[in-house]
Amino acid sequence: MSRANTLDRRAVVAALLAERGDLLVVAGLGAPNWDVAAAGDNPLTFPLWGAMGSAAMVGLGLALAQPRRDVLVLTGDGELLMGLGSLASIGVQRPANLAVAALDNEAYGETGMQATHTAHGVDLAAIAAGCGFARSETVREMAAVEALRARLKARQGPLFAQIKIAADTPPLVMPPRDGTLLKNRFRAALLGPDAALA
Repeated sequence: MSRANTLDRRAVVAALLAERGDLLVVAGLGAPNWDVAAAGDNPLTFPLWGAMGSAAMVGLGLALAQPRRDVLVLTGDGELLMGLGSLASIGVQRPANLAVAALDNEAYGETGMQATHTAHGVDLAAIAAGCGFARSETVREMAAVEALRARLKARQGPLFAQIKIAADTPPLVMPPRDGTLLKNRFRAALLGPDAALA
């Protein structure tokens, strides 16, 4: 597949998280997690250190449990390919407050940059459209990234964006690795300080 018109992953994530307010963010396994951390650690971010393939389902659960809050899942093409059924579940539930952005570098970045199926023509945006997302697109321009952020705030979801990014490896910026700490601080930020003790 052509790698023309690919975007810088860190610039994409920074744009999506600009002026994030109380946006809930699920950061998928690996590089998307580091990208979100590079944009600024935030207690309303839930980074996944494991459980490959589950980011979109965690986002769906949050969107359904918190219908007044906007939820953004930032994941990679490899991680999403491990859990394609999640797109069908999101399409059935149709939460207007959910967006899934797949940062697609057409490679498994955590295991040596082997080609993913998207490098061979698998169209994640078409799959999401077929699953019933309100809007699904392939993004190759920063203007479309900005538009995605505006649509999420307007509750036009569920939204899906397959964002074509360069296959590079920027420096690692790691969020905390303590699962209990991450769970408790996310719950406290979302539900109040007493919720972390529940």
